[in-house]
Amino acid sequence: MKLQQLKDQLNSIYLGKPDVIDLCLTALIAEGHILLEDVPGTGKTMLAKALAQSFESAFSRIQFTADLLPSDVIGSDFFNLKTQEFENKRGPLFANVVLIDEINRAVPRTQSALLEAMEERQVSIGGTTYQMPAPFFVIATQNPIESAGTFPLPDAQLDRFMVAIEVGYPDFENERRLLSEILTNVRRSAIGIASGGDLISWQEEARRVHASQDVLDYLLHIVQATRDHELVEVGVSPRGAIALLRASQSYAFLNQRDFIIPEDIKHLAKHVLAHRLTLTLEGGIKTTKAQVLYHLLDAIPVPVEIG
Repeated sequence: MKLQQLKDQLNSIYLGKPDVIDLCLTALIAEGHILLEDVPGTGKTMLAKALAQSFESAFSRIQFTADLLPSDVIGSDFFNLKTQEFENKRGPLFANVVLIDEINRAVPRTQSALLEAMEERQVSIGGTTYQMPAPFFVIATQNPIESAGTFPLPDAQLDRFMVAIEVGYPDFENERRLLSEILTNVRRSAIGIASGGDLISWQEEARRVHASQDVLDYLLHIVQATRDHELVEVGVSPRGAIALLRASQSYAFLNQRDFIIPEDIKHLAKHVLAHRLTLTLEGGIKTTKAQVLYHLLDAIPVPVEIG
């Protein structure tokens, strides 16, 4: 099966992080975008490139910098002196897989150029609307600990990412394996295993995964709790609830099930919902978004019977 071959390839390249690989594939099958966060040197860009190269689809990489303009991302209209007519030059965003490296280094107006494309799969250039190719997904990376020369992503931008993943350091054994591969020059690179058509087919199958009323109620209890928490100023929106449902369908499909179990919801909630919270001033001092969500997940009973 191509999906298993894809997982095997990614796990052989990005060592010791099968959960991270599963989360990335879950987002792609759920038609969602991915934000990879962690300190420099943990392989965020390598993982994003391996994901992109595993699909036989149009790929582009955009290095975000402070002087990057929106037109450098989405394109612009220009006047052709030969034809004496205005023509459109499409930017690198027009690809099936778009890797945006260090997304928080671009100024807010350039970051905002992504909003329409990520949510509506279209962009507006010079008063004309252009559809993005299908499939279309963004894989972005950022370093959350460095503030010099960076611009924090606004809540509206964060809300466009289905999952935010802290990739973390490898464990001792996998880091030793990495160093051994570097010494012997046997590091693998990704090859195209699946096509864009394969991904679209998986997306359609995942949408048919069943969710019982008990599972839906459990999901909604989590979402409602984020809105009622005293340290949360803005809780999870209906879009966030839909994202968690879609991600749970995809995660079940990835695990060869045609139904969602409560553990799917609980496992994915911290990756799908935490980055969507806006804490109060007091909350920002006392805790973090992730800690608030962990506390809520521990407090909300997990349904035992699914019916």
